[in-house]
Amino acid sequence: MKFRLFGTAEDSIVDGPGIRFTVFVQGCPHHCEGCHNPESHDFAGGREAETDQIIVQMTANPLLDGLTLSGGEPMCSAQACAELARAAKAAGLNVWCYTGYTWEALVREADPDRMALLREVDVLVDGPFVLAERSLELQFCGSRNQRLLDVQKSMREGQAVLWQAKKW
Repeated sequence: MKFRLFGTAEDSIVDGPGIRFTVFVQGCPHHCEGCHNPESHDFAGGREAETDQIIVQMTANPLLDGLTLSGGEPMCSAQACAELARAAKAAGLNVWCYTGYTWEALVREADPDRMALLREVDVLVDGPFVLAERSLELQFCGSRNQRLLDVQKSMREGQAVLWQAKKW
């Protein structure tokens, strides 16, 4: 499946726990002040990519712990991101997704493509980046308004459930 790609990071350690393959999609309607990828906002920017090619790159690394979908806005490329997420799950990887939308807004909207993506996601980092709430003390998110949500528990319980990191 074709989609617009801003770029990838094949061995990220900042986009979730462990070693991650991060896909940055192209196109974002939020335009958050202070965004760390403002070049990813233009829906016509980046380059065209094929999910099959990204899956080959992702599954070539046996050391990966997970796939992270970022952007841009993954919910604006939900079909392609869901395909990537399904392939990651089939390879035994966990899936994280960063979105400027809140969990509540996505569930209320109930867009079939976005809901299909959510069904494949383990952790959703939700909410727009808010420069006034920026904090370098946060783990895996940039501003205090953002939440790390356990998507599968949230779907079962019908409300946002915070993700809990494993304790060693």
